Amino acid sequence: MELNTMTNTEITAALAAEGIVATKISHRNQHWIKLEYAKDGRKNNAVRQVPGYAYSKTHGAWLIPGNRKAMVSLLEELGHKTEVGELNAETIKKIDKYIQWLRSKRYSESTVKTYTEALTVFLRYYWNKPVSEISNQDVITFNNDFILKNKFSASYQNQVVNAIKLFFDKVEGAKLKVDLVHRPKRPNQLPNVLSKEEVKELFTATQNLKHKTMLSLIYSCGLRCGELLKLMPQHIDSKRNVLIIKQAKGQKDRIAPLSDKTIEILRDYYAAFKPIKFLFEGQIPGEAYDARSLQLVLKQSLAKTKIIKPVTLHWLRHSYATHLLESGTDLRYIQEILGHKSSKTTEIYTHVSTQSIQKIVSPFDTL
Repeated sequence: MELNTMTNTEITAALAAEGIVATKISHRNQHWIKLEYAKDGRKNNAVRQVPGYAYSKTHGAWLIPGNRKAMVSLLEELGHKTEVGELNAETIKKIDKYIQWLRSKRYSESTVKTYTEALTVFLRYYWNKPVSEISNQDVITFNNDFILKNKFSASYQNQVVNAIKLFFDKVEGAKLKVDLVHRPKRPNQLPNVLSKEEVKELFTATQNLKHKTMLSLIYSCGLRCGELLKLMPQHIDSKRNVLIIKQAKGQKDRIAPLSDKTIEILRDYYAAFKPIKFLFEGQIPGEAYDARSLQLVLKQSLAKTKIIKPVTLHWLRHSYATHLLESGTDLRYIQEILGHKSSKTTEIYTHVSTQSIQKIVSPFDTL
């Protein structure tokens, strides 16, 4: 298969097979891919042939431009030969049928893309085997020899399993025993949370009005990054003090309360920037602000604070929910505001809330 036809996941896996861990980073306001590998002159020479390469003393690693073309160029310089083959016409038709089914069920385009790419990676792995002959054991082998070997996350493995199960159930008529396809165990992790003082410090450090408004709205309404970037001016109902979030995760609409302080900063922002279509637009009027640029905004603000935690945008959503709980808000309302389908998802915040824990007296204090 031509390197140019490989998916980003396959390229990352191919580099991993070469003993190279490729990680997306932001360095000096630019997107890069950091390359980590054991000392190897051959690999060093290959990196030096990639246009735009650099060495970072800060990261102690070679960097290449953060785009697909640079990764393909590196693989070519390494003389990489992939064992993944081309899909035949019949399999491609089945994938197209799969896409049509997903869209007919109103799956979001993001989910359609994620599932299709995951399925394609799997089917390309068994390119020389008829789809009708693929078995449950093949799925187990794929999980072990491709996903685990290349250290892909449990989340990605779960996406692949979901994609495979839907494909064989809806397109292939359950020729695979889909109910027996096992899922990886999800790690039982607590959400990461900032204190109110840390949130205040972050916002104080953010001087740019647009940047401050975006970060403030994520925290003050418990938004996901994608939800923020899809907002339009008409979604702000200042008379009712609510924000309308349209077609969020699971194709659900919901509302979140807007505080007077949030409405005030939104008015200042709107007067200064006058967005055309989306509430937050990038350099091109009418186009939504870029998600990676927003992540960079957060990193730049964090650099001006004393916060050393590896904060992400989603931490602000977690912090909002936890602070609501600690202030006495009922879990049912928090569930509605966050758009959680199950109350069990919302209940995880009870495990990070310090409201009750701080009331516990340690026996050490009574000695």
